[in-house]
Amino acid sequence: MPNQPGSAYFLVDTKEKEIRTTLSVLVDNEAGVLARVIGLFSGRGYNIESLTVAEVDHLDHTSRITIVTSGTPEVLEQIRHQLERLVPVHKVVDLSTEKPGIEREMALIKVAGAGEKRVEAMRLSEVFRARIIDTTHSSFVFELTGTQQKIDAFVDLMKPLGLVEVSRTGVVAISRGAEAM
Repeated sequence: MPNQPGSAYFLVDTKEKEIRTTLSVLVDNEAGVLARVIGLFSGRGYNIESLTVAEVDHLDHTSRITIVTSGTPEVLEQIRHQLERLVPVHKVVDLSTEKPGIEREMALIKVAGAGEKRVEAMRLSEVFRARIIDTTHSSFVFELTGTQQKIDAFVDLMKPLGLVEVSRTGVVAISRGAEAM
């Protein structure tokens, strides 16, 4: 009788699917602000997939924190409202839904190899528009800018060619159009 309407086999999974979002947060550039933002995430068990911070206006002493996180739509809305309540936060924009944004990441990728593997690594770097920023007789360091998916694909292709090390900046993002955040 497992196919009867009253059986557990007919229960529908009501758990909402998690989505990935990029939040752009304009804050005062002062000591402790980043710790407060990170504390909000860690204190509530939210995950940060990527985090970048830099001053964007020296005269106004403001910085932009770009946070990539994931959760259900309700959790993401809760994160946004909690960020907006922090005192040093001026504005929070969801660049995945509210204002379409452009995202980029930069990576430095070190590959060691000789012979055909070295030639193949150079050929692939041209296809991906990766720049060689350092070279020795036995290794290269490539600089690559693009989406997370582009960088992931390049790294995957470099693994069999002698991938040694990867360093990534994390996502930076900005809204499209003429208006400011």
